[in-house]
Amino acid sequence: MAIQKWDPFKELTNLKTQMDKIFESLMGSSEDIQSGSWVPPVDIYETENEVVIKAEVPGVAQKDIEIKVEDDTLVIKGEKKFERDMEKETYHRAERVYGKFQRSFILPKSIEKDKIKATLKQGVLTIVLPKKEEVKPKEISIQVEEE
Repeated sequence: MAIQKWDPFKELTNLKTQMDKIFESLMGSSEDIQSGSWVPPVDIYETENEVVIKAEVPGVAQKDIEIKVEDDTLVIKGEKKFERDMEKETYHRAERVYGKFQRSFILPKSIEKDKIKATLKQGVLTIVLPKKEEVKPKEISIQVEEE
């Protein structure tokens, strides 16, 4: 058996190839990313009366956004269209992302599905999910009895 010299860079290259395969299987191929598919970032927070989802969708028109509830899942779909005022070949740099997007969120049982409201203001989509009355916290007063 011949002795082979250990090459640490070859090991790193193999590791990178394996990691690329894992990420492509989870996220889609790198061609998808370069062609413009994107996912708008969201903030989700809860108040006493509602759950609020805020999604950044700059440059997306209201007519290009669809929000629906399927079973216990809130689905946000849309598309940011490429501005056709210039041909792609004339661009020196194009870093903004265009294309279709979709986000899905499992709704808690405590949400009033028929009272969900959405607004779009300055590129931020706000979806308000009101809570059912019976799940809102109720304060119980304590009476002190004198002995």
